Amino acid sequence: MDVGLFDEVNRFAVATPWLHAAGTGYAAYGAVLFAALMLAAWWYARRTNEPARVAAAVLAPVATLLAVAANQPFVSAFHEARPYTSHPGILVLATRSTDFSFPSDHSVMAGAAAAALWFVSRRLGLVTAVAALVMGFSRVYIAAHYPHDVLAGLLLGAVVAVLVVLLARPFTTRLVTATGRTALRPLVTAEPPTPPGPVVAGTAADRGRTPPETTGR
Repeated sequence: MDVGLFDEVNRFAVATPWLHAAGTGYAAYGAVLFAALMLAAWWYARRTNEPARVAAAVLAPVATLLAVAANQPFVSAFHEARPYTSHPGILVLATRSTDFSFPSDHSVMAGAAAAALWFVSRRLGLVTAVAALVMGFSRVYIAAHYPHDVLAGLLLGAVVAVLVVLLARPFTTRLVTATGRTALRPLVTAEPPTPPGPVVAGTAADRGRTPPETTGR
């Protein structure tokens, strides 16, 4: 069934030469879009003045990198050949690689970014999820992966990202709060610091005490 779906997508690629440039470009350089979405998430989070939301935005790139790293043992263990190696005669738009196919690193990255940004903003998370699905399709479209490669990658990336954010957010939230009291405050909030109140000389006891009488000589 998976190979049949791959063949359908490859036939679609053959029939849509006008889409080749966009498909290959996004499949290769779509990571730039996900980086931009993470930057937008940080910018949005700091304007909310919510430390937990800022913490999630800070953790999004960390979770994504950890998800890609966690994928490497699976890639090495499964040793799945790329479609263009196993299926001669198909249309190949991908740059041929000696790397293995399962799971897809690009899909892991996309799935992790979508899951992590969901903790920052549901709207941003939804946009990123759509971008992740398009990334997965584009990897099949250029014949770099089978459908199960990208589905496994999206799922693995999302699971790792959710675990990282849930486990690390409490500590990161405290770190964000502490950072808000330092010179790095603009990195975690757009709200200006509260100006100090007027300084009143003396203690409360001094202010309530009647000054002693003075006698002249």
